[in-house]
Amino acid sequence: MNDPTIFEDPQAMRAASQRALKLTMALNNQYHEPAMVRKLFFELIDQPEDDTFCLFPPFYTDYGQNIRIGKNVFINTGCRFQDQGGITIEDGVLIGHNVVLATLNHEENPKKRHILVPSPIHIGKNVWIGANATIVPGVTIGDGAIIAAGAIVTRDVPANTVVGGVPARVMKTVPTE
Repeated sequence: MNDPTIFEDPQAMRAASQRALKLTMALNNQYHEPAMVRKLFFELIDQPEDDTFCLFPPFYTDYGQNIRIGKNVFINTGCRFQDQGGITIEDGVLIGHNVVLATLNHEENPKKRHILVPSPIHIGKNVWIGANATIVPGVTIGDGAIIAAGAIVTRDVPANTVVGGVPARVMKTVPTE
């Protein structure tokens, strides 16, 4: 998935970003039937097309090729995925509108701040991410978890829990029976 050499070659990084911009423009700037939305999205992420996937555009990404999608995934309108660090979305995930998945940080030292630090996001099976949530680099969300609308998720989320707030904290356990 994640090609770490991309960060060592600014030319390749820019070319990949331009590819993503071109495909997201094609996806977002006119109406498409669901089959065409799927076709464009899976071309963007360079993964075989899956007819159980559903996306409501617009959708934005800076790279695209480091997104992996499972079966029966739904992504609502206005989502932004910064995927250069890698994003894995398992089966049955529901993602609300305007969700941000960010996989890059910068070095803290001001003299090295231009250096990108990638860290993947992993979203387990049957997760529900509410509208306007943000998930930061390096976070893993356990199977069956719920991320409340507007939450800022800064650390791993245990399976079958509900998290919310800024920063997100565990609020309760999800009933599984």
